[in-house]
Amino acid sequence: MAVNEWEREFMDVAETARVLKVHVSWVYERTRRRGQDRIPHIKLGKYLRFDRSEVLTWAFGRRSY
Repeated sequence: MAVNEWEREFMDVAETARVLKVHVSWVYERTRRRGQDRIPHIKLGKYLRFDRSEVLTWAFGRRSY
């Protein structure tokens, strides 16, 4: 089932860091990187917002076995 674009749950930097259990500075660093290391985000003026489902998909895609 596809998520309705208007029903997405957006998080700020602090919430994203809490969900991923990392420091806020780590999240900021991942927004400045290029390529696959860059965490998916939306910039609204000076504010960064993160779609919870996209962040979790990105994180699990980085898993190594």
